Amino acid sequence: MSKPIRLALVGDHNPAIVAHQAIPLAIHLAAQRFDLDIHACWLATETLTDDRPLNDFDAFWCVPGSPYVSTEGALRAIRFAREHNKPFLGTCGGFQHAIIEYARNVMQWQDAGHGETDTEGRLVIAPLACEMVEKKAGIRLVADSIPARAYGSLDIEEGYHCRYGINPEFQAALEAQPLRMVGHDHAGEIRAVELPDNTFFVATLFQPERAALKGQLPPLVAALIQATTQP
Repeated sequence: MSKPIRLALVGDHNPAIVAHQAIPLAIHLAAQRFDLDIHACWLATETLTDDRPLNDFDAFWCVPGSPYVSTEGALRAIRFAREHNKPFLGTCGGFQHAIIEYARNVMQWQDAGHGETDTEGRLVIAPLACEMVEKKAGIRLVADSIPARAYGSLDIEEGYHCRYGINPEFQAALEAQPLRMVGHDHAGEIRAVELPDNTFFVATLFQPERAALKGQLPPLVAALIQATTQP
């Protein structure tokens, strides 16, 4: 067996959150599938006041459970993964904060914020037209995107627990960036993004980890772990 993979779970652990129940199962299934030793460590957002705790990890997963105790801590970890080209997966709240981090630090929108916690600035994350709390829905993936390759299909169905997504007011500006919009719902709203210049940087508004609750290895978790083994 190769050396252990060190996976950071960025978020504030809460055993009552369904996604948090699913995540350890998903990691276990990935470890079994690929015969790997995966050391997963929860990183509470309030502890991420500098980059030192982040240097020890091979990959990052920004997990559901927002609003986080420390928005800045979550954004720091996402920025570290993006700038250091570490495999990164953001799901649900991780998707929302990946968009905010990109807007602030790549687009230089220092006032980019989240409609759940902020009242001023460019609220790039805003209430969904139709909230997706404990709902499943179809997603159309872009051909040759990381998610499409992971799922082996362009049409998938996944579960959600969220009320916020990309603000349509800023969608065109985001689409003009290298950030690639690779998953949409049937109304055309963005459900997944990736950074094509990074080895693996994917964020989804849906919660793919939920498949593990049925004993199924989530395709994007498998792809995240595989990305850590690439030279």
